[in-house]
Amino acid sequence: MTLQRRRLGIRGENIAASYLQKKGLRIVERNYRCRLGEIDIIARDGGCLIFVEVRTKSTRTFGLPQESITAAKVRKLRRLAQYYLVQRSMGELNVRFDVVAVNCVEDMQITHIENAF
Repeated sequence: MTLQRRRLGIRGENIAASYLQKKGLRIVERNYRCRLGEIDIIARDGGCLIFVEVRTKSTRTFGLPQESITAAKVRKLRRLAQYYLVQRSMGELNVRFDVVAVNCVEDMQITHIENAF
């Protein structure tokens, strides 16, 4: 991954975290990493634990940010979430998967898709 692309990703994650906090969600963890991969943001909304995938784009090439999430990525995120819940002994929580798409083309647009998959 190029340095420019990594910086864009970090910027998008910062924007997404701020956006979610303004909506009243509490950020539990950012960039959770384990042997299976990484979860961008883990947040709480009452009794619900939310695993958030952040996608950021700076060009119109290849569609919208949220369109870049493949079926393989969804499967990976579900496995990561299961691993996280077992490691933290959090089996009884309601869980949901959200996507926050940050489109930095011209005016910045944030799209929050709750229960994305």
